Amino acid sequence: MRFFQPSILLIVLLFLGCKPKQTTQTSVSVLTETKPNILIIHVDDLGFHDLSMNGSQIYQTPNIDALAKESVVFNNAYANYPRCVPSRYAMMTGNYPVQNGDVPDDGFEMNSVPDQKNFVKNIKTAGYQTAYFGKWHLGSEESLKDFGYDFSFAAGHAGSPISFLYPFNELKRNGKTKKSPIPDVDEISKEGDYLMDVMTDNVAKYIRNADKNKPFMAMFSFYAVHQPLEAKEKDIARNKTEIKNFDFGNQPEYIKEGTGRTKMRQDNATYAAMVETMDDNVGKLLQLLKDLNIANNTIVIFSSDHGGLSNDGTKQRHLATTNHPLRAGKGWLYDGGIKVPLMVKWNGKFQPKIDNESLVMLMDVFPTVLDITAQKVLQTNGKSFLPILQNKEQWTDRTVFWHSSKARPVNTGDTKSSAVRKGNYKLINWYEKGRTELYNIEKDPSETNDISKENPEITQALLAELNNWKAHF
Repeated sequence: MRFFQPSILLIVLLFLGCKPKQTTQTSVSVLTETKPNILIIHVDDLGFHDLSMNGSQIYQTPNIDALAKESVVFNNAYANYPRCVPSRYAMMTGNYPVQNGDVPDDGFEMNSVPDQKNFVKNIKTAGYQTAYFGKWHLGSEESLKDFGYDFSFAAGHAGSPISFLYPFNELKRNGKTKKSPIPDVDEISKEGDYLMDVMTDNVAKYIRNADKNKPFMAMFSFYAVHQPLEAKEKDIARNKTEIKNFDFGNQPEYIKEGTGRTKMRQDNATYAAMVETMDDNVGKLLQLLKDLNIANNTIVIFSSDHGGLSNDGTKQRHLATTNHPLRAGKGWLYDGGIKVPLMVKWNGKFQPKIDNESLVMLMDVFPTVLDITAQKVLQTNGKSFLPILQNKEQWTDRTVFWHSSKARPVNTGDTKSSAVRKGNYKLINWYEKGRTELYNIEKDPSETNDISKENPEITQALLAELNNWKAHF
């Protein structure tokens, strides 16, 4: 365990171009005399349709569903990249994950971010304790301290666990692993422990022991529901029975996509058990906030870093889930790879609602948190969506971009591509192949009807706008 400063508090915050209707000055503060705690809960590889509130009939997520009923729910929210490292870079820095024409990837080390562009340090300056739990994947434990976090637990280079079953840093099958070990966890755990539970217990411990004289901003980044697919036996058995009795009708198990396949059924009992255990642990933290009588003054943000693992490539692999009816999944710029759940709760301050119109990104999350905690704006690509939370704006005409240069045709079937969404239109350009597709996302959320040939003017205009954005990397 790493203590960077003796006193700390906790937050659970979740997930998270154009010019939305927003003034150049910061939003009017919603703060009362007591600044709110912030808890960001960020899940790894969780697809939009992996939640029962979003249509899953296999995975049961009652705690997240209940959180949504008390939240502003963004049904038009996107990750900035369909893979872990670039997506997390965008979220933490508030910027598109493109540097000198390329994107950060595995092995990336977060360099020092100037204080004037560092959200965490500016939140600290506003009087907050800062803590980070779980998957960081942007460098060493020391990089968390450099980035502004007072405290970290089980965070560092690791992009996924060696095992979810104790001991967590030992492979449970034959062979060797090149994965980085997760610090802190094995020495405080015992036989029979499950990683998600250990992580949640330590988040809860931090919240209970936080300095009551200062608000906390804490981020809990689950290693779940990323591979390896490992769960508790009783939960796997329950889901095997439920899946066996479920009628998938004529839905095929796989369809062809790219260099491989897209999985079309949520029929993996182990993955189902992992999703449900993740939901149980979210429920534990939400109940803790109530038990400590701080639920009304704690903003909870929940999200995922990109879509679920539903695709393989030339090398067939064991797939976790399907994002259907969204197209494709992790690694792809179709919505199955980049559309994510995102909800924000602040009891008594943000009126619960479902926003199906505003186009928001994960890179907007920390600009929003800074707006709330310090009434401050940094010069980044991301924008505070506090005006949306306050029912003052809707972002319906925003233009946003993606550039996926780290394609993995062997593992996830995707090839290099870029994309732009402007209003309801989304254009994807496979720039090395010279192929372009255009979709109306409002009318065709599954991206099955390419309308580029019927709309040449829109296609050319969006492609020019995309290429102009790329020219300024």
